[in-house]
Amino acid sequence: METLEFKTRIKAPAQKIWDVLWNDETYKKWTSVFCEGSYTITDWNEGDKVHFMSPNGEGMYSIIDKKTPNVYMAFKHIGEIKDFKEMPLDEETKKWSGAMETYQLIPDGEFTELIARNDSSEKYVDYFKDVFPRGLDVVKQLSEE
Repeated sequence: METLEFKTRIKAPAQKIWDVLWNDETYKKWTSVFCEGSYTITDWNEGDKVHFMSPNGEGMYSIIDKKTPNVYMAFKHIGEIKDFKEMPLDEETKKWSGAMETYQLIPDGEFTELIARNDSSEKYVDYFKDVFPRGLDVVKQLSEE
């Protein structure tokens, strides 16, 4: 497992960036670089489960490990979803179950630094190095509008 880090400076307050990251409409826009039509099923509360979904019913389920509004969000990824159902952990899933994905917002004058970290298994490192910066570019664009 490798922890990847992605950063961007955004000319917007942390609250606006937070809203872009986690509001349903804008979440769908910036995560479309990962999977067109992706969405979540969650109440966005610390300790709650999150279903990260694709339109075809595939995805993964996670727990909101820590949430500090406008500052920090951490997801602990647990397992896969197939046909809209949580799957029991198999040998392949156990290799990445417990992986973390975090988002941190650090105000700096009229800018805010967004730092995203993602634990990735080796086979997805190149994929994330390609798509994560593109997703954060969309977050930046939406936040600076």
